[in-house]
Order: sequence, then C-alpha cells, then structure tokens
Amino acid sequence: MASFHGLEQRPDVTAQIQRARALTEVRVPTEVRASSDTPKLDVDGTHSLEDAFELLAEMTQDFASSMDLDATLEKALASVAGHLDAEAGSLWLLDLEAEQISCRACVGPNPIVGMTLGMTQGIVGRSVMENACQSVFDVSKDPAFSSKADDESGMVTRSLLCAPMSFSGRKIGAIELINKKSDDGHFAQKDVHPLQVLASSAALAIANNRMAASLVDAQRVRRELELAAEIQRNLLPRARPDPFPIQGMNIPARTVSGDFFDILPVDGGLAFCLGDVSGKGINAALLMAKTASLYRCLAKTVSRPGDLLRQLNDEICETATRGMFVTMSAGVYDPRTGLVCLANAGHEPAVCHAEGGFTTFDAEAPPLGIVPEGDFPETELDMRGGSLYIFSDGLTEAADESGDQLGREGLERLVCDFEGVALAERVSAIVESVSMLDLRDDLTLLAVSDEHARAERGGGA
Repeated sequence: MASFHGLEQRPDVTAQIQRARALTEVRVPTEVRASSDTPKLDVDGTHSLEDAFELLAEMTQDFASSMDLDATLEKALASVAGHLDAEAGSLWLLDLEAEQISCRACVGPNPIVGMTLGMTQGIVGRSVMENACQSVFDVSKDPAFSSKADDESGMVTRSLLCAPMSFSGRKIGAIELINKKSDDGHFAQKDVHPLQVLASSAALAIANNRMAASLVDAQRVRRELELAAEIQRNLLPRARPDPFPIQGMNIPARTVSGDFFDILPVDGGLAFCLGDVSGKGINAALLMAKTASLYRCLAKTVSRPGDLLRQLNDEICETATRGMFVTMSAGVYDPRTGLVCLANAGHEPAVCHAEGGFTTFDAEAPPLGIVPEGDFPETELDMRGGSLYIFSDGLTEAADESGDQLGREGLERLVCDFEGVALAERVSAIVESVSMLDLRDDLTLLAVSDEHARAERGGGA
C-alpha cells in the first residue's frame, strides 16, 4: 500500500508503531461503572495477558494493512467478542453535530448496523459521555438501558460490558458486548481491562482513518485550487515588452485570486480593465473567471466603457450569488491623441501622474452586481504624456510591521521613486516593493503610459 508522498508503507513497522501508540497515547479509562446489582466479580482471570496482547497485535496489524475500515472493525469486533466469549457485540460511533451515536459494526445473530441512539441514550451513550467502562450484571435493573436494539433485533440482553473509545481527549464512540456465553452469562472483572485495551486500539485505528481521509480531502482540494489558479493565470493577458503602453501584474494573497485585469486592442485604441471580486476562495474565483470572460467578449464589440460596464452589471445581477459583487475600472486609451475614456464601478480611485502632479478619479457608480439597469458615467482625461495607475485595494491596504497601511500616498511615493523607468519595469518594481509588506488581499496593479506615444506625436496632443 503506497503512503502519502510516494513512500512505501511497511505493514510490520506500521503495526509496531500503532501498537506502541495504542498503549502510550490513547487514554484508557480507569473507571469502571458497575450496576448496583452486580455480584462480586471473579478476579481469577482465564484470559492471560499474553492472549490479550496477541489479539491486540493481530488487530493492530489488520488496521495498519487494510483500507476497508468497516470490514476491519467488524473483524476486530468479532475477535474481541470471541476472546471474551460474548454472545454478541456492537461498535458505536459518536456524531456530535447530530447529537447521536450510531452502530457502525456488529457481530451476533441479529445485526443492528445503522441503528442510532441519542448520544446520552442507553448504557452505551452513558459510557461514551462519561468516558468510563460500564459493567451491568442485570440490564433490567438499570434505568439507563435502552431496549431499542432488543426490540429491533429480537435479541434479549441480560448483561453487558461496554468500553468507551477516545483519542487525545476526543470522544469517538464505544464497544459494547452482550451476554457472556459462560460464567452464568455474566461478565467478570477480568473482562474489563482486555476490552479497554482493545477499544483503545480500535479508537486509534478510527482516528488514523479519519486523519488519512482528511489528508486525502486536503490534497484533493489543493490540487483543485492549483488547477483553478492555473486557469486564472491563463485568463490574464500575457506580458508585452516595452514600449507597449499598458502593463499589469497580479499577486494572489492565496492560491486563487479574486482580482483580474485585461488588455486588448480595439478600434480606436487599447481597451483595459481591472476588477476585484468581493470575498475570497472558490466562489470569488468563479465569479472572477466569469466576469473576466464576459469583459473580453463584450470589449470586442462595445466601444464605450460605460456601456460595457452596464451590460456586465445586468448579467452579474442576474446570476451572481447573493451578496457578491465586483468593483471594476474599465477604459479605452487612444495613443494617437493621448486621451483615456474611463468608467469606474465602485473601484478604487484611479491615479494619474502627469507633469509632476497627481490627479485622482473617483468612482461615480456602485459595484457590479448590486443595482440592475444602472448608469456608469464616463470620464475623459488627457494623459499629457503621463501615466494612469489603476489598482486593487490589496495594494493600498498592504501594511508594514507597525500595521500602517501603504495607502494612496504610499503608491504615489513609489511612482515617484521609479519615475523615468520603463513602464514594464516600473510596474514590476512597484509590485515587488508592495509585496514585501504584509499582503492582506490580492495585489493587482495596471498602468497606462502615454510617455512613448507622446514622444511619437512630437510632444503635442
């Protein structure tokens, strides 16, 4: 059987490790709760310690080498019942969320697998909740006894022995044995400790099985997230070398990102956008992928950014999960004139750096996905050989060791620090500087530069 990370698992070594952990790590209850009508129990045991440990070793080996937990539990339960000469036995697991215990495995003439009881119901429930063994000589005289199993199976329970299963302080369930075939049909004190040890071994196996299942689930989720991240990266435009006038970069705070940007040629210039989906995780990533795809499709035929945002908004209002929305800035840059037509749907204010000064352009409409059939006003600005910066709040909210956020002023300082550097290198340098801070959200920066185009225009508009 191959273990995680590609290492070969050796059943003999694993069995030895599990046997040691069963004896050292699992807390075996020391309390035995006996019925008040229990007669003096025989302490002259017929079960030798060697027999008990031989059975424990066999069970541990089975747990280590089998991936079928149910079959292994049933085999172990049959071994325990046979070792203690019980007429029947059952293994119960606790479900804290449902507040019940259910029979996961059983041996005997009448199966009860699947039966459920309230987690405080019956002697088995009492054993689980108190984490104490229960030895009941006559169940008819114990008010906690639940006759549900007898009623459904047709069996008659006279006496029982029950041991709880727990691991690292967490309650797991219990093993219950019914009606000893010998010794007048009653369990003796000598039966308690072997059942405790064997229940501990079963608890360890169940805990290991759940841990392994959790690891498998975590690995599956990680693979799915990595695939989603790869799909997202493929949705972003490929970097183009200078002097291409629009450059962007995205750094996810997690595996997948809720930010995106796009750049594509259209009639009359270059269309661009930057969006930020509310929330995090898979839901945000799915809405990001949908919005980015819709934008690319619409931008090829819708020339005005305000009209484009309006159509995007109507579509997202119809299909987005309640409470989710998208902030977005979209625009078109015409290098022949140096003009940018910009529309902003609830996004961070765009910052233009031109002729030594900074100008901001605030949002004039709510985010996409909140109000259907809304209007998205457009702003036209003359770049005058300067640069326009659009960014997600992950940039301005990045914080230093003192918790002080970068803010818009910090971005403006970085823009000045790298003024004169080619646009692609400038964007990379700004993002690298911000990424050294504590990123609390996805970081995305898009810059539009009119510097090269203005030089080609001869310095005039």
